Formats: sequence, structure tokens, C-alpha cells
Amino acid sequence: MRVLYGVQGTGNGHIARARAMSAALEKNSIEVDFLFSGREADKYFAMEAFGSYQTRRGLTFVTEKGRVNYSKTALNNSLLGFWREVQELDLSQYDVILNDFEPVSAWAAKQQNKPVISISHQNAFRYSVPLKGANWLDKWVIHYFAPSTYHIGLHWYHFNQPILPPIVHTTSSQVEALPYVLVYLPFESLDDITELLLRFTQQSFICFHPEVIEHQQIDNIHFYPLSLDGFHHYLHRCSGIIANGGFELPSEALTLGKKLLLKPLSGQFEQLSNVATLEQLGLASSMEYLDASCVRAWLDESPGESVSYPDVAAAIVEWLMQGKWDCTHQLTEQLWGQVDFPSYAVNV
Repeated sequence: MRVLYGVQGTGNGHIARARAMSAALEKNSIEVDFLFSGREADKYFAMEAFGSYQTRRGLTFVTEKGRVNYSKTALNNSLLGFWREVQELDLSQYDVILNDFEPVSAWAAKQQNKPVISISHQNAFRYSVPLKGANWLDKWVIHYFAPSTYHIGLHWYHFNQPILPPIVHTTSSQVEALPYVLVYLPFESLDDITELLLRFTQQSFICFHPEVIEHQQIDNIHFYPLSLDGFHHYLHRCSGIIANGGFELPSEALTLGKKLLLKPLSGQFEQLSNVATLEQLGLASSMEYLDASCVRAWLDESPGESVSYPDVAAAIVEWLMQGKWDCTHQLTEQLWGQVDFPSYAVNV
């Protein structure tokens, strides 16, 4: 079996999920090529797991100061250029296309009648799960941005729907927690983040941000450029995490038992829905903006407890090799039966 794996490159969460899937595919000797779109080719980092991967421009969103800028998003994307990339992508050598919300490979597969198995958090929103702030365009994007033949949705809880637990590219660790907070708010202004954190002079922060070029310290804040190994070093050792409302980082944080304070990206229904879901489950706190009073209250909260998720990537690859792609019932029951939530989580 030869596979092309298309991955949305605008967020590091999609790439982290692809790393876990890459390891599982390699263990089963499945030949796979990777294609990433949505980010400039020189902006990818720590991509060794993907071999000689391809990149495309694809389609992406423009964000400014913690919210989606729809006018700049429209100006920044070229539908003609996108369609040219779709037409030029030759899939004749592949048996199946795996896809994580990546539109170029998905639409090329549709044009060339290749089966597409979509594995993404976005697919969970095809079902009856908590939803906040979604308009008709958002719902259209979920269904048509990256069309697929088969789709697997990933979420933190099943909500009695045919979806799977998260694919987590980390394991629970016995490393002793240190008294600093890890901050990853890539969609927020670095100046705004700095102004917020400097108010808490007795609290140490480790902040990773795409605008940071080299390590520097300003009072109680250490700033670092994006680094996979560096980030995971501090992720395992921190006492808590302040982040946007993506899917993969909270999944890793829950696995490690880290308490969470989330600020969703304004105008992005997926992040709004994610944060509302974790609050409903009792697994995170939130703030609508960079709010010092929310941070102060959260710092006083008790440490988190870990959520035990199984090896979803390995189970999906085993299911993939069986070839019964229209049947996920057994896979769903098998995986959710292995999930263990902390005692304080509600509605689970």
C-alpha cells in the first residue's frame, strides 16, 4: 500500500498529529509521502519525521492580534493558484490519500477518483458535539474545504457520536513539575502577551512565540523561538499552560495532567467550540481576552490530573490495513473503552 498524507500546515497541531501517524505508519512498513500546505516552505521546522516532504501554498487564514482577519484572508488567497496546484498534483502512484484538513491533495483526489480518508479534529464537527460561534460559512468549510470519501473525527469526549479520542504525540511523564507556566499564544501580539505577564512579578513564565528570534529574558519571562524539542522539554515540566484554543496542545496537556487556561482565537468557531467543550467537561478554564483577573484566579487553582488516552494512531493504522474503511464502529468502541478521565471531570 502506498499512501500520500496531506496535512494542513497553518497550525503546529496538525503537524504534531501527523508525526504520531508517521511513526505508526512506519512501524507497519507502509510507504507514505507527505504533502503540507498553508505555510511558507521556509517556515516549517522540526520536519525530519516526514522525509522528503512536499509543500504547496494551498489556502490559509490570516490572523491579527488574536482574531481572524477575513478581508486579508480573502486577499492573501488565490483561488486560481490553488486550482492550478490541484490540477498539477499527480496521484496515480498512490492507493489511498490520508488527509488532515489539507485541501490541495483532497481536491486532487476528488478529481482523480482516489479514495480519501480524512482524519482530523474538524471532522468531529460533522456530528452532534458542542458548537459555539459557527455560521453557515464555517459549516460549509467543514464539509467542503477538504472533501473526503471517509472521515474520522477526533475529540476529547465521544458525546455518543462515532468519533475517536485524540491522537497524542506525547506520553504521560513522571518528571517533577516546576513552578513556571508555559505560554503559547502564537495568534496574539507579543507586546500584549508581555504586558499581561509582567503584571505577575512573583510568577515565572516560559513563552514560545513565532515573533521571537532568539532567547531573551525580561524580568519574570523567558522568551524562546519556536522549537519542537525545547517546547516539549518545558511542556513536560511546567505547572500549567496558557494557550489558544487549538486541539493538539490541550490534548497533550490533558495527557500530562497540566492545568489549562485557554484564550480562543476570536472569530474562529473551532477554537471557541474547543474552549467551551473543555469548560463543559471541567478540564480547562478560559478567558475571552488577555485578562489579568482570569490569569490571577487560574494561578490559584489546584494542579490538573491526567486524562489517559490510548494509542489512537496505532489503532487507526491497524484499521487502515484491514481495508474496511466504511466501518468504524468497532474501532470507536475499542478506543473509548480505554479512556480514563479524572474524578473531577463532569458529564463524562
